[in-house]
Amino acid sequence: MTVAGLNLLPALPEIFLLCAVSAILLIDLFLEEERRQWTYGLTLFTLAGGAIVQVATAGPQTAYAFNGLFVDDRMSDALKVCVYLAVAGVLVYSRVYARSRQLMRGEFFALALFATLGMMVMISASHFLTLYLGLELMSLSLYSMVALQRDSATSTEAAMKYFVLGALASGMLLYGMSMIYGATGSLQIAEVGQRIAGGMAQGPLLVFGMVFVVAGVGFKIGAVPFHMWVPDVYHGAPTAVTVLIGSAPKLAALAFILRLLADALGAPQVIGEWQSMLAILAFLSMALGNITAIAQSNIKRMLAYSTIAHMGFLLLGVLAGTPDGYGSAMFYAVVYVLMSLGAFGMVLLLSREGFEAENLEDFRGLNQRNRWYAFLMLLILFSLAGIPVMVGFWAKLAVLQAAFAAGYRVLVVAAVLFSLVGAYYYLRVVKLMYFDEAVDQAPIVATAEQRAVMAVNGLAVLALGLAPGWLLTLCQRAVLVSL
Repeated sequence: MTVAGLNLLPALPEIFLLCAVSAILLIDLFLEEERRQWTYGLTLFTLAGGAIVQVATAGPQTAYAFNGLFVDDRMSDALKVCVYLAVAGVLVYSRVYARSRQLMRGEFFALALFATLGMMVMISASHFLTLYLGLELMSLSLYSMVALQRDSATSTEAAMKYFVLGALASGMLLYGMSMIYGATGSLQIAEVGQRIAGGMAQGPLLVFGMVFVVAGVGFKIGAVPFHMWVPDVYHGAPTAVTVLIGSAPKLAALAFILRLLADALGAPQVIGEWQSMLAILAFLSMALGNITAIAQSNIKRMLAYSTIAHMGFLLLGVLAGTPDGYGSAMFYAVVYVLMSLGAFGMVLLLSREGFEAENLEDFRGLNQRNRWYAFLMLLILFSLAGIPVMVGFWAKLAVLQAAFAAGYRVLVVAAVLFSLVGAYYYLRVVKLMYFDEAVDQAPIVATAEQRAVMAVNGLAVLALGLAPGWLLTLCQRAVLVSL
């Protein structure tokens, strides 16, 4: 499919998604409040349709659209399908919660789909401008979703913090990109890499640009010392929005990092510069994230600091600077999204109208209230802690092996020690679920699709832990062909 010489077939899933969300906005205008489940159903249908179109248009060859601004390769195909599944899981988990808090509105679903569209554009960007446009589309949608509860001062404060710090990060990122453009004379990602490798880039200006780019990336993924927004936004946002922020965007962020650092700035002349910066970010993130999480009594804040620590582990794979390292980072991102969905999904499941299951005490005696949910949460927490044979263990092992092979042995030892520290606050929740008396005896109400998704989510953590090889191989092959 071409228009005026532009090959639109690689971007067909994004075109479908844009048309569908526009139609949902119009349809929602004519729906009464009691029929709002139609918007929910259409949104899930859109995500399923987008995933089907993505698989149908996937091919073994890399294809470009819009005169090289947009790329469709194996890495983008794999990550986009994961994003569709993650966002669909978020919406299923959030259905009861959103209805009880008057969030079951067209704006909630439209913003979630526009954020998904931004993630899609980020993942397939082959040009600095496309990267930035996708990032801003995703970010602005998430800022608005955090502020959807207009009568909540906490949500409004979280949205303001997220917006101000996000705008600062975007400015730093854009400034860094402009410096790289000044040093190389190109905004095309592949061409930037070629010019740096050919020695046609101005060294000092390129290094300055790289510093700003890494700082901007650090803000977006919540790495220390650019993490200050993460706990407040995770805590202040409605839990239905928190689970979205903490899951699918991590996949888009990984693609963002790989396109910028591995593809554009992966030449031997400059790779050592950003590797040293990422090593510092990874160490600080693992240290502060794991240590500070111990002191948290709010599970959303605990999981926020856990996210910071996990982003440190993800950076271990990236800083290795090898195809195996990039593949292990992609594997880690996919596994982390699966675990994060399950953890926040359980928080949503235990919440009800007039009650937020935000505190660790709310998980007391969960095994007495529902043994199945307690078992699923046990699997997810063990995986987050990196306990064999859960898939989280293999994800950590993969990035640690990649970093060790690249010579970062001291950092790997530190990562193992911080992982042991992190196991404490995960096992503390397990202790509350199984060895403490239940304080809340209210029945846990969930829809059939919520129960099904939670079961699949929890059991997938165990199943992938028993057979992780195929997913790791898929990630490594996708990265090897694409970068």
